[in-house]
Amino acid sequence: MPLPILADSPLRPTDALRRLIGLRWLSLGGMLTTIVAVPWLLDIPLPARPLLDIWLVLALFNGASQFRACRLSEVRGIELFLQLAVDLLGWSAFLYFTGGATNPLISLLLPLVAIGAATLSAPWAWLLAVLAVAAYSLLWEFNEQLDIYDSGLAVHWHLAGMWLTFALSAGVIVWYVVRMTAAIRLRDQALSEAREARLRNERIVALGNLAAGAAHELGTPLATMAIVAGELARNPELDDDTRADAELLREQIAHCKTILGGLTLRAGSLRAEGGETLPADAWLLGIAERWRSLRPHVPLTVHCDCGKPAPALIADTTLEQALHNLVNNAADACPSGVEFDAAVTDDALVVRVLDRGPGMPDALQPQAGRQALDSRSEGLGIGLLLAFGAVERCGGQIVFTPRDGGGTVATLTLPLPALRP
Repeated sequence: MPLPILADSPLRPTDALRRLIGLRWLSLGGMLTTIVAVPWLLDIPLPARPLLDIWLVLALFNGASQFRACRLSEVRGIELFLQLAVDLLGWSAFLYFTGGATNPLISLLLPLVAIGAATLSAPWAWLLAVLAVAAYSLLWEFNEQLDIYDSGLAVHWHLAGMWLTFALSAGVIVWYVVRMTAAIRLRDQALSEAREARLRNERIVALGNLAAGAAHELGTPLATMAIVAGELARNPELDDDTRADAELLREQIAHCKTILGGLTLRAGSLRAEGGETLPADAWLLGIAERWRSLRPHVPLTVHCDCGKPAPALIADTTLEQALHNLVNNAADACPSGVEFDAAVTDDALVVRVLDRGPGMPDALQPQAGRQALDSRSEGLGIGLLLAFGAVERCGGQIVFTPRDGGGTVATLTLPLPALRP
């Protein structure tokens, strides 16, 4: 069974392994530089043959690990521990031939422990720390001392080496911890967004259940109203204006029955069954015409520039309802007239709904988003809540901005790839 890497680790095991392999290449570069440069610069003889053998074994092991990491989808905790243990063993062997615990490079064992603490589960991290302490203790007693004839120079270079290894250790630890901290921030942000999406979806599902129940219960009174409106429209004693109003009332009731009839099928779904494909301009103009039939007393000016030919889109009923709600919201704020402006760019469908209503309060203008739900009317804001949910599920966004000369502009942006068949 795969062992855990770290319960709270923001890194996937495969990411941790790839970062460790990258660090090992840097470590091998430093080891080779030490083997080549120390005898030449410091005039300190080193046993080149065993050190190069150690370097070659580690390089081959790292190459094999990189080849394996490119083909792995899952890494077990014990494998990552063994990777760090091989580093610990390789550097311990290197230090054995270069003075043991007296070599200032022994401080390079500390970054291995820090990386293990950051990526392994607690038992493996503690085991790695115990092995590092054991290696340090053994190197204190068992090692091959280097021949340095000038003791004063030896002390000087030892102190310089301690400074260098301290700087390298600090750099490696800070680099790794900074990367881990960035990953933690990204994970926390992703968790926060997922939590918000889950809560929003729970509210939408609850509204869908409520809507389905309301659709069932409203069927009877609407049927009664349709009968009464039909009888009034056929009453010869009524004047023409009253009969026309009764006919309009009957048409509106028929629209309500049609909407309620499909509500249980459409509530909470991303796309209606079938998903009819339409040109963008035909889809948008159809939405506008259906809205006009529901609110004929509010003028709606439509301008649609979707190109020739217009791209084919899936007629998503939840997005249709979102556009309907935006226009409805604007009509509530400005019954004297609403403008509907749509255009297709290279990668998005942009729809703007403009009104000359009272606009948003100044305090809401910087946010210009969900907080505008209650700033436009005295409604419950359910329509806009559902609009935000439908648009965000498709990867789009809705932004409210103040309109020059008074009023509000609601801009809905939808990525075209999410709408294409």
